[in-house]
Amino acid sequence: MNVKSIRAHPELKDRAISYFQQKWASESSKMVYEDCINHSINPESPLPHWYLLMEKEKIIGCAGLITNDFISRMDLYPWICAIFVEEDYRGHGYGSLLMEAAKQDAKARDFRHLYLCTGHVGYYEKYGFEYIATGYHPWGDDSRIYRISL
Repeated sequence: MNVKSIRAHPELKDRAISYFQQKWASESSKMVYEDCINHSINPESPLPHWYLLMEKEKIIGCAGLITNDFISRMDLYPWICAIFVEEDYRGHGYGSLLMEAAKQDAKARDFRHLYLCTGHVGYYEKYGFEYIATGYHPWGDDSRIYRISL
């Protein structure tokens, strides 16, 4: 398994867009991933970053490193988002590979913390994240906010 950054591997951009759309987007939100990933290749700012978890040439997971994950706590950043590992590959710690790539990129850009929002309880704590607050999404839902020091 290895994690490939789309910024470092722009030849994977179209496959990444399609994969993120398939796993995370609705019909009306597909352009969010397309536009964001397209503009992540040569940005003027340190974010965003998008990652694919690969087994040889097969995509088995994904994640992003972004400035805000559609949550009310815009004072906190960067955020790891859209973490996904295919069901057949779960239970082997492969999600931690995606988290580690995001942590390393955030640390290399002098960020002191990394955040994520989720409804899961118990999973991210195993990897050193601590629950710090509840945040609110524009569509009315709330999520648990986690932080890890880098």
